[in-house]
Amino acid sequence: MPRRTAEQTRALLLKVGLSMLLERGASAGVHHIKLQEVLRRTGLTTGAAYRIWSDQTDYQRDLAVAMVRLRFSPPARAAEGAIQELTDGPVTMDDVIRVAAQSHVPVRSPDDAVSPDSRAFLIALCLRAGADTWPELREAAQERHAESIEEFTRFYGDLMARFGYRMRTPYTLVDFAEAMAALGEGFSLRSVEGLAHPQITITDSDEGPSGVWTLFGIAVRGLVNEFMVRTSESPPVSASSTTPAHEDAPPGGSPDGAEDSSTAR
Repeated sequence: MPRRTAEQTRALLLKVGLSMLLERGASAGVHHIKLQEVLRRTGLTTGAAYRIWSDQTDYQRDLAVAMVRLRFSPPARAAEGAIQELTDGPVTMDDVIRVAAQSHVPVRSPDDAVSPDSRAFLIALCLRAGADTWPELREAAQERHAESIEEFTRFYGDLMARFGYRMRTPYTLVDFAEAMAALGEGFSLRSVEGLAHPQITITDSDEGPSGVWTLFGIAVRGLVNEFMVRTSESPPVSASSTTPAHEDAPPGGSPDGAEDSSTAR
């Protein structure tokens, strides 16, 4: 068998470290992922690792950066999928907000049996909260955030065009995406803390939109009403027309490829 290059060895050790981090969560950042244990799993020697990293801290820094960069699918995929599941027939913006928000809140903590996307997102979120530990981690966190804002700006813009909305002056679509990111990540941190997400049942006699709503969904509705205004009184669109134009983005599926959930991350 050909000898691995240093870059191949580095990639292998980070891949195994990511697998261990996804198994165990971010209970203490990445400090509970020991390089010696990673080496045992891979069957490599200590010398192979220390030709790449000077010590365990250097390895853990690169592992944290790799985790923050990890995505199994595009950021808006969960929200897109939830919207596509709406039954055929008239669909309002309230319908879209309610189901897209619901796709975000089933996530609880990194230790629960959740999807790889959700688990990776929550672990990355925990690491981003401590991004000042290493400049490289802070840079990776900023890059991830910028990628998500760009993706969700396209997603929100597509929905606005389909439902006849525009931004109120002087707000921009990026302003809205930034506010949504902060809101969604705040609720995600609550889930990491083990707090159940509030559900609100609104009846026809109440002063809100009827139906069973997540608190996140109601908050999103408030942001939509503040940042956007209808440009027409067109009737609700059909469910089949709510599929975003960029739906055919590749689904990913490898550690170098999570979202999220439905908000910018």
